[in-house]
Amino acid sequence: MSTVCAISTPLAEGGISVIRISGENALSVAEKVFKPFTCASVADMQGYTCAYGQICDNGRTVDDGVLTVFRAPHSYTGEDVCEISCHGGIYVTKKVLRLCLDNGCEPAQAGEFTKRAMLNGKLSLTQAEAVMDTIAAQGEYALASANLTRQGSLFGRIHEVTDELVKLLGELAAWVDYPEDDLPTVEEDALRSSLQNALAVTGRLIADHDNGMLIKQGIDTVIAGKPNVGKSTLMNLLLGYDRSIVTEVAGTTRDVIEESARLGELVFRLSDTAGIRDTEDRVEKIGVEMAEKRLDECMFVIAVFDTSVKPDEDDVALLEKVRELGKRTLIVLNKSDLESAVDEGFFKEYSENIVYISAKNRDDRAQIQAAVEKIFTPGNYDMNSTIFANERQKKCLDKAHEHLSAALDALNMGETLDAVTVMIDYAADSLLELTGEKATEAVVAEVFSKFCVGK
Repeated sequence: MSTVCAISTPLAEGGISVIRISGENALSVAEKVFKPFTCASVADMQGYTCAYGQICDNGRTVDDGVLTVFRAPHSYTGEDVCEISCHGGIYVTKKVLRLCLDNGCEPAQAGEFTKRAMLNGKLSLTQAEAVMDTIAAQGEYALASANLTRQGSLFGRIHEVTDELVKLLGELAAWVDYPEDDLPTVEEDALRSSLQNALAVTGRLIADHDNGMLIKQGIDTVIAGKPNVGKSTLMNLLLGYDRSIVTEVAGTTRDVIEESARLGELVFRLSDTAGIRDTEDRVEKIGVEMAEKRLDECMFVIAVFDTSVKPDEDDVALLEKVRELGKRTLIVLNKSDLESAVDEGFFKEYSENIVYISAKNRDDRAQIQAAVEKIFTPGNYDMNSTIFANERQKKCLDKAHEHLSAALDALNMGETLDAVTVMIDYAADSLLELTGEKATEAVVAEVFSKFCVGK
C-alpha cells in the first residue's frame, strides 16, 4: 500500500496540530521534512520514541515541533507510522501537510488509517466502527459501550456464537453427506440448546439497540402546550442559556426552535414549538400546524401546563393527541410559585410522569433531569457489559435472529435436518458479515466512508 498522510487534529487554531504519516516509506518521508536535535536522523529513531527538532522545507525552517515514531508492526495501522506535532495554526498545519505530500505521501482517504489497521489484522470491523463511536460519544453510557466494542467484546460474543454454529454445520453436513459412515448422531436436544443460546445472545443485543440509539443520537423531544404556559422559559432552563424569546404576549413563538440539551448522561434534541390552540392568525396558524407535525414525528413529549389556570379544551385535546400517538410523555406543571388551580389526578389519567416546577427557577432543572432519567435510563443497564449495536450491526443481528428462529421452529416441527442446516448457514453468514469476516468490499467501504479524514 502507498504511504499516506493527513491532519489528525481538528483544522482550527489551537495549541498543537498532528500530521500522521503511515506506510512503508513513512520514515523516509519524515526524514526529508524533520531534522531531530537529539539524533543524527529520523532513521536512527527507535519505535515508541519522540524527538524535538525542526520542520524544514529545503533547508528553510518552517516550524519547530516533535516527531513520534512507531515502527511496524507495533503501531496503530500495523505499518511504520510517524506523527509530526507542530504549532496549531491553520496555515502552518497545512504547510507541514503539503511538505509531506511533496516528499512522497498521498492524501489519506476518510478513515484510511483505521481501515489499514483492520486490513493489517490490528482491528476487527466492529472494533474499527467503535473508534468512531468513541469519538462521537456524548456521555458516559455511550463511551462505555464504545470502549467495550473497541476492546473486542462484541466481536468476542458474536465469534463464540459463529464458532458454535460452524461446528454444528460441520456435524450436520457430515451426518447428511455420509449416512453410511459410523458418525455420531446429531442429538436434537444439543442442537436445540445451541440454537437457543445463540438466540439469547442476538436477542439481547437487539433489545439493547433502541436504548443505545437514544443514548448515542439523542432523544427527539417536543416541548408542547398552549401559548404562554412557559414552554420557551422551560426551553431556556434546559439549555442553560436564553435561546427562545420569552414575553408575556401569548403566541410569541411561531416557528419551531431546535437545540440540544444534556440532562445527566442523556442528550435531548429539543423543539420549542408554537402554542397549540385554535387561532385565526394566519402566521400563528402555520406555527401550530408545524407544532402538530413535530408531535407526530418526535419520540418524547414534554407537555407543559400552567398550574394557575384550570385545564381547558385545548389542554385536553393536547393530552388526548399525545396519548393517541403513544408517545412517552412528561407532564410539566409550570408556575408552581403561583396559587394552584389544577387537580393532579386529572393529569395522572394521561401520564404517571409529572413534575411541578417554576421554569424561572434554575434549581428546578434538577427535577426535570430526575424525571427524564427515570423514563429513559435502562434499569438493567450495566456499563461493564452492555453493548449498543449500531444500525449496520443491528441489521445483521436481525437477519441472524430471524434465521436462527426459523431453524429452531423447523427443528421443533420435526422437519428434516437439511432444512435446519440451511437456516443455520444463513444465520452464520449474517454474523460473519457483522464481524467483518465475511463482509463485502461495499460494506467495508460504507463503514469507513463515515470516518473523518485523519483517523
